[in-house]
Amino acid sequence: MRKLAAAQLANSIGDGAFYVTSALYFTRVVGLSATQVGLGLTIAWAVGFTAGVPLGHFADRFGPRRTALLLAVITAGTIATFLVVRDFLPFVLVSSLYTSAQCGLIAARQALLAGLVEPAQRTKTRAVIQSAVNAGLALGAGAGGLALYFDTPTSYMAVFAMDAASFLACALILRGLPEVPPAPSTTGSKLAVLRDRPYALLSFLNMIMLLHIPMLTLAIPLWIVQRTEAPRWMVSALLVLNTLTVVLFQVRVARRVVDLRSAARSTRRAGVVLLISCAVFALSAVGTSAWLCVAILLAAAILQVVGEMMQSSGAWQISFDLAPPDKHGQYQGLFGNGLAVARVIAPLLLTTLIVEWGIPGWLLLGGIFAVTGVLIGPAVRWAERSRVTPATELQPV
Repeated sequence: MRKLAAAQLANSIGDGAFYVTSALYFTRVVGLSATQVGLGLTIAWAVGFTAGVPLGHFADRFGPRRTALLLAVITAGTIATFLVVRDFLPFVLVSSLYTSAQCGLIAARQALLAGLVEPAQRTKTRAVIQSAVNAGLALGAGAGGLALYFDTPTSYMAVFAMDAASFLACALILRGLPEVPPAPSTTGSKLAVLRDRPYALLSFLNMIMLLHIPMLTLAIPLWIVQRTEAPRWMVSALLVLNTLTVVLFQVRVARRVVDLRSAARSTRRAGVVLLISCAVFALSAVGTSAWLCVAILLAAAILQVVGEMMQSSGAWQISFDLAPPDKHGQYQGLFGNGLAVARVIAPLLLTTLIVEWGIPGWLLLGGIFAVTGVLIGPAVRWAERSRVTPATELQPV
């Protein structure tokens, strides 16, 4: 558990700095327009999601530790390549390789976790890792903030170099873990997850629930600046609040999820909490003073992060318990990379609902979360009926 968490802590520090500075680097140093950056990243994340299942299958066949190590090194190489990219087409190509490696790395690390950790401890372990990830993102965001303060090409390039180094550090830590024996090749196994309709449906529903992440990082900042009286520093305050809350409480929330029934219940409650959160966010537009807006936004953000932790805990349990023991790589490649799709559709969907439609859009989005959370329960039961749940099986190490 400690080594798995340390590996993701290492690269999340670099990612935190990368997320804070990448948009400005690509526009001010590379010379791309904001439209080109947005289009290029949309294409890249779509490519990355498509690559998730095949790379997950590769991890099943050749070993998840070996695959994760290779993809971490490739990710480091693509980040370093960004330092010499100066045109749109190379930007799209390198970004697509970057997102493919990232999506494959998610699948391989999840498969590695499933192979090294006994089933009863997987959700708890994933919660510990998520806490480490958020701590790393916070540290990295601080380093990225220094680059923004200096606002020079050198400072931005230093951040990219640090991010590349962080993935090399991740690879070194992964190298010290034992390998999970590769699964034997079976006919038609490469795309088995795509023929598993209950699991595919659950992956789709989970992707919808994951819209709460770009909601926080994309839509809410625009909402605060354009539709409320709150000070702009609330954008960063809400992100810090989210990060620290996950670091402190994600493991505690995950303790309540021990099987598929409790996982379905957790996601159903998460949908309701996210609905209430959206309604409270909508109220911030009718605040009569800046400080009232601040109070409303803080209350909404607390509800949002509670819903996030409940949704994450339920999703981890579902994704592990319903995946066949010999196909964790490709199954996690589909389920775990729903965030990539959410990032593709979020800019248009969330800006339309929240920034343009305002309060009705917030309520509609909250309703989508609530309905999706309810639907996950029947989908889990359908999946249970369609297989023997491998929750009690453990691959040999």
